[in-house]
Amino acid sequence: MRKFNIRKVLDGLTAVSSAASASSAAQQQQAGNRESEIQETLQSEHFQLCKTVRHGFPYQPSALAFDPVQKILAIGTQTGALRLFGRPGVECYCQHDSGAAVIQLQFLINEGALVSALADDTLHLWNLRQKRPAILHSLKFNRERITFCHLPFQSKWLYVGTERGNIHIVNVESFTLSGYVIMWNKAIELSSKSHPGPIVHISDNPMDEGKLLIGFESGTVVLWDLKSKKADYRYSHDEAIHSVAWHHEGKQFICSHSDGTLTIWNVKSPTKPFQTITPHGKQLKDGKKPEPCKPILKVEYKTTRAGEPFIILSGGLSYDTVGRRPCLTVMHGKSTAVLEMDYSIVDFLTLCETPYPNDFQEPYAVVVLLEKDLVLIDLAQNGYPIFENPYPLTIHESPVTCCEYFADCPVDLIPALYSVGARQKRQGYSKKEWPISGGNWGLITQSYPEIIITGHADGSIKFWDASAITLQVLYKLKTAKVFEKSRNKDDRPNTDIVDEDPYAIQIISWCPESRMLCIAGVSAHVIIYRFSKQEVTTEVIPMLEVRLLYEINDIESPDGEQVPPLPTPGTGSNPQSIVPQSHPSTSSSSSDGLRDNVPCLKVKNSPLKQSPGYQIELVIQLVWVSGEPPQQITSLAVNSAYGLVVFGNCNGIAMVDYLQKTVLLNLGTIELYGSNDPYRREPRSPRKTRQPSGAGLCDINEGTMVPEDRCKSPTSDVKDNSFSRSRSSSVTSIDKESREAISALHFCETFTRKADTSPSPCLWVGTTLGTVLVIVLNLPPGGEQRLLQPVIVSPSGTILRLKGAILRMAFLDTTGSLVSPAHEPWREHNIPEDKDEKDKSKKRRPVSVSPSSSQEISENQYAVICSEKQAKVISLPSQNCIYKQNITETSFVLRGDIVSLSNSICLACFCANGHIMTFSLPSLRPLLDVYYLPLTNMRIARTFCFTNNGQALYLVSPTEIQRLTYSQETCENLQEMLGELFTPVETPEAPNRGFFKGLFGGGAQSLDREELFGESASGKASRSLAQHIPGPGGIEGVKGAASGVVGELARARLALDERGQKLGELEEKTAAMLYSADSFSKHAHEMMLKYKDKKWYQF
Repeated sequence: MRKFNIRKVLDGLTAVSSAASASSAAQQQQAGNRESEIQETLQSEHFQLCKTVRHGFPYQPSALAFDPVQKILAIGTQTGALRLFGRPGVECYCQHDSGAAVIQLQFLINEGALVSALADDTLHLWNLRQKRPAILHSLKFNRERITFCHLPFQSKWLYVGTERGNIHIVNVESFTLSGYVIMWNKAIELSSKSHPGPIVHISDNPMDEGKLLIGFESGTVVLWDLKSKKADYRYSHDEAIHSVAWHHEGKQFICSHSDGTLTIWNVKSPTKPFQTITPHGKQLKDGKKPEPCKPILKVEYKTTRAGEPFIILSGGLSYDTVGRRPCLTVMHGKSTAVLEMDYSIVDFLTLCETPYPNDFQEPYAVVVLLEKDLVLIDLAQNGYPIFENPYPLTIHESPVTCCEYFADCPVDLIPALYSVGARQKRQGYSKKEWPISGGNWGLITQSYPEIIITGHADGSIKFWDASAITLQVLYKLKTAKVFEKSRNKDDRPNTDIVDEDPYAIQIISWCPESRMLCIAGVSAHVIIYRFSKQEVTTEVIPMLEVRLLYEINDIESPDGEQVPPLPTPGTGSNPQSIVPQSHPSTSSSSSDGLRDNVPCLKVKNSPLKQSPGYQIELVIQLVWVSGEPPQQITSLAVNSAYGLVVFGNCNGIAMVDYLQKTVLLNLGTIELYGSNDPYRREPRSPRKTRQPSGAGLCDINEGTMVPEDRCKSPTSDVKDNSFSRSRSSSVTSIDKESREAISALHFCETFTRKADTSPSPCLWVGTTLGTVLVIVLNLPPGGEQRLLQPVIVSPSGTILRLKGAILRMAFLDTTGSLVSPAHEPWREHNIPEDKDEKDKSKKRRPVSVSPSSSQEISENQYAVICSEKQAKVISLPSQNCIYKQNITETSFVLRGDIVSLSNSICLACFCANGHIMTFSLPSLRPLLDVYYLPLTNMRIARTFCFTNNGQALYLVSPTEIQRLTYSQETCENLQEMLGELFTPVETPEAPNRGFFKGLFGGGAQSLDREELFGESASGKASRSLAQHIPGPGGIEGVKGAASGVVGELARARLALDERGQKLGELEEKTAAMLYSADSFSKHAHEMMLKYKDKKWYQF
């Protein structure tokens, strides 16, 4: 065996792990020489942990911005996250360290930079010219709270409005404050006795940069002359202001108010509004004012060359529209369109053809940021259709309850799922291209297919293409459509065991090769699906009802230790345990009036049309037993080669032959042991006694997490942070927890007993008390015989023990390669086979993927078993434990997966204390131990999963998937794979002012802001007002980090780069000036020729 050096183990290893690894090393030396033949190639340098990408809708969004030249959208959230979106496939996630809510975002248009304003009164400048944006500067305001920011196009001076009603000015290049301040008491009327409230709006006049429009919350608007430092006009209104917008000619502006009105003002008429509109107010007779409406939270005023301007607003509905959904209103000329939204509106922006505020805006779309969705409306098409959203923002359409991740799938899977999913697409979208189209894709360095499957609270399942760090929905399956829906709450039967979401998905078992899918739902139901490209109508839905008992009888047995004999091999199962196969349940109550033999959900008894995709093969439901509800399913496995599905809960285990539609095995957990039960258990009613919680769930989870998650609804933190308790149960929760539940199931072809000379099909069963039991499967020959002869199931008597609940099992061959469970290759079942095909299918043998030959398999195998506390490698058939690793003493493993990486395999674990660990196989050497993420809620525990090639994921928020890698190679390639947000684009030409406007004035007036706001003119700002914090990102970060000789070289290179850049810019500006001078001389010459012979009065 290759020796390993403890120094090779990563620094993150805890003392406990180090001690455990030392004991592991000692055991390795004791192991026989046979095991030393396996050469392990994985070393600690193959591992490195880093986040890759985040998918999904930004959780709790709070701010929105758009760069109209770069065509990039930015969304800020209440948790300080920043999400940037370019063309489909170009996405980026950043995080403000403080975690404070983002209140506003402002792009430096076409500069590759963004300013964020946070609720903790900090401003940050982000550099977007790198693949992973970073903060260049920050500015923390100490004495005043930021309420509104405005950065004029092509300006370096940012106006910052505060809660006190003052405006400060920040130089975005140096991120320092100017000495120029607009104080609230100078801006408002001197005669005004009250404070005007916080600043809610700042913008410069589109035609005169020297005039600043300031909106105060109380209803006062001031037009401030920056040069003369005084107010030109003051506009007063009784109602509070929410937003203000200019007409592009700078002669009018519009305000939205808290009483649902819009006021349009002429700049030079401050006494009263030019027009007042109540978009949703009922017009009363006798000229009375319309009834007040809800506040209009935002208004935008956009002009078009060809027709009427657009006035777009959110809010403003009348108070009597109770229950009406949030609306966006588009007023265009005399038409008013009210567009209903599914969620409340956070913010919206109108996308326009020009970035210049003094030109006709030509709006073409509206981006609406909702609480849980992003909607784009096409303004150019009749009826304002929405654009089809290409981003994967619908992960949370129904709350995610479980998640599985498959890397390196068969290559034909994604096209197959895509083709059936394409038929599910909605119609009626805009015909135009998605308008957010900035950035460039990264290089695709990973070529293997990846699929993520998410299970949801409404019973739906979504398949996602996750190849090459992108995400795209492929296909959606609705599992609830097999059940009768209750019309209303009163009509609902009392059989459901969860208060809400009775169809929620708890466990997904999928075989990518055969495409067989099996799900377990929260109402103790299991559905098996087969993939088909043909549409079929199922006349009668095949179903089974299973009566899974915990105890053997309800009467106290005089002989406490007596255990009833196991079903004899051949009979298959206990005959009383199967309820006859029928749609109306055979009996609804037992003799003593308790609910009995009733499933929780009712299967439809009408024909079911099944579209191409996943189609129902069989529905299995657990039924109530003498007033006890069925317990939720805790583990599930399906095998396409054997035609079997098996599932277990805290009562026992059931195995079903889905080809013959029969129950093969139905045992309480205690009965599985037979006479080998290591625990002193008495076969009495659970209501009268409860086991001592020896090594049960309670002590595994002690002090870290509430242990009530195993038999409860998986929709925990969707509703609240506690799992919803099962209803109608007379058994105490503690008693259920002390039962031994089935926690892991694995079909395989291996040695079942010590005396075996060759492997055979079997099922390995793991329990929450750390026991592994083996069940032998005797399968009839293939073809027609498989459907006629019974499958014989018998316990082997093999029992193995570990500390903590069993999580995962896998098998290795003599070379240390993974032995995959046998599987059938996928074929279309809905097309009748011809005779040749039938003969082939008779001869077809199940595939068991293993690199070694069958002779080698018969020599030796290794079982790898991972529990919540430890991992063991057991040599088969001898059943000797050859390697053992205590993974954690103080915490417990939440997820363990045996995965392939760099042509080898390893065990990857995620612990409740936040550590991610990997171990080599078979020797269980520690290779990686990194503190990554403490278990803060059950959502992470439910959704964390590892897969092949160093990939992993979990649900980081109710709406977002976080992907990470533990592979050094992927970490190195990540920079290339990420998309680029910033791409060099020419800024569009400024609108032509025309000769006379230039000659006699009337065009846009420019302003030398440097002259006004620079230190020489306005002096220095008070130091105590704001504190400058240099950021770690971009060129600035490199400058700060550079020191010593290398630093000097780096600085010199940076200086050269900057000088080259500036020279380039100078050259461009010179060329532009020459061009404009040349065109001016041509114009002047033409004018001179035109007018040279005319008298002055002929002009």
